[in-house]
Amino acid sequence: MTTPTSKPLSDSELACVGEEMHAWASDLFPICRSLTGEGVRQTLACLGKLLPDLTIHEVTSGTQAFDWTVPDEWNVSEAYIENSNGERVLDFADHNLHLMGYSEPVDIELDWEDLDKHLYSLPDQPDLIPYTTSYYKRRWGFCLTHRQREAMPAGRYRAVVRSTLQAGSLTYGELILPGTSTDEVLLSTYICHPSMANNELSGPVVTTALVRWLASLPERRLTYRIVFIPETIGSLVYLSRNLATMKERTVAGFVITCVGDERSYSMLGSRLGATKADRVAAHVLDHAVEKWMAYSFHERGSDERQYCAPGVDLPVVSVMRSKYGTYPEYHTSADDLSLITPAGLAGSLRVLSQCLQVLEADGRYRVTTLGEPQLGKRALYPTLSAKGSADAVRDMMNLIAYADGTRDLVGLAEAAKVPAIDAIAIVRKLIEHGLFENMG
Repeated sequence: MTTPTSKPLSDSELACVGEEMHAWASDLFPICRSLTGEGVRQTLACLGKLLPDLTIHEVTSGTQAFDWTVPDEWNVSEAYIENSNGERVLDFADHNLHLMGYSEPVDIELDWEDLDKHLYSLPDQPDLIPYTTSYYKRRWGFCLTHRQREAMPAGRYRAVVRSTLQAGSLTYGELILPGTSTDEVLLSTYICHPSMANNELSGPVVTTALVRWLASLPERRLTYRIVFIPETIGSLVYLSRNLATMKERTVAGFVITCVGDERSYSMLGSRLGATKADRVAAHVLDHAVEKWMAYSFHERGSDERQYCAPGVDLPVVSVMRSKYGTYPEYHTSADDLSLITPAGLAGSLRVLSQCLQVLEADGRYRVTTLGEPQLGKRALYPTLSAKGSADAVRDMMNLIAYADGTRDLVGLAEAAKVPAIDAIAIVRKLIEHGLFENMG
C-alpha cells in the first residue's frame, strides 16, 4: 500500500475557484428553497450542471424515516399583504424571507390587531427581516423588519398566500466518487433555506468545488459519498436508506455549513469525540489557520445531530467558519451575498481539501531499517556535515524516529511535530526509496 498522489490547490487556483463559488452562490441566491418543493429541485438542477454525475432522488410524502415522516410538499407562487387602498405593503416577490416557510394558503381580510398575530420581526435588529418557519404545524405568517411593522397603521388589511401544501415528495442529491478502497468519506451539506448566503449557499458551493477537485485527482484511495439534502429530515431519510452500508464503510465525515465569511474558523466535534474526523479536522485547523474555535457536541445544531446519534454513531464533525447561531446576520436578511466572499469560500475549500488529503494519505507507517537509515547514499541527506546542514531534513528525521507502525498519519505527524499536510510528501519520498512501509 502506497500513498496516492495528491493535487493540492495552489493559491492562484484557490483565488480563481473562490470567484467561481461566489458566482454560483449569486445564481442560487434568489431561489426560494424549503424542506421540499420546486426550489430544491431548481437548486439541484443548477448544481447538476456543475456535477454531471449528481443523482436526484425523490422520496414520497408520508414515507417513514426512523421516528420521522416525510412532510407534504410545499410550493408558493405569490404572497402579499395589501392595505385598504389595495396597495401592497409587503410582498414575497421583493424578498422570499417575507413569507414564513411552509405557510398554508390563505386569502383573508382582517383588522391590524388580528394581522399582527401573524407577523414576525426582530425588535433588537429593527432593519432586518427574520427567517421563520413552521414545518410541522399548519399556520401562515409574514416576516418583515420591525420598522416596517411599527409603520403599519391600524385599519383593514388583506393577507394572501398562494401556496400548495399537499402530498408530493422530498428531493435530495447524491454523488458517489469511487476510490480504490470501499472505505468512505461522507460530505454532507444542506439545500433547504431560502435567500441566505452563509447559512445556506456557502455549504453547497464549497462542497461542489471540493467534489470537482476530488474528481480531478489522478487517483483516489477513498470513496466519497456526497449528499445535498434538506437539513434534519433529509439526513434522517438518507440514513434510513443507507445506514448499514455507511456504518460499515465510513471512516470520516464532514457536515459543510456556514463556510463563506472571513471572520473565523470553527469545528463542532462528534458525539463520541476523538474519531478520525475529529482528529484530522483539528490537526489541519491547528496548522492551516491562525486561530479557530472548538465547539462541543453540546452546542450541536445541524445534521451532525443525526449522523452522530446513538445507534448511528458515524465519525462525523462539522467544519465551519463562523458557526451557525453565533454571528449577528444568522437567519436574517443580512445573511446576504456581501457576507460571504471569494476569499472566505476559498479558505474553507483549502482547509477541507487538506483534511481530505490527509485522509487519502492515512496509514500506519513503519521504517524498514534497524537504526537510522543512511539517507546520504539515497541523496536524501547533505553529504557535507556542517553547522545547520541537518535543518533541511529535520522533519524527515523526526518522522523516521517515530515511524514504528503504531501511529496513523496524524499521530505520526504530531509525534514528529510536523504538519500532516507537509508530512505527506516526505512519507511518499521515503516509500519511494524503500525506507517506509504502510502497515495499513
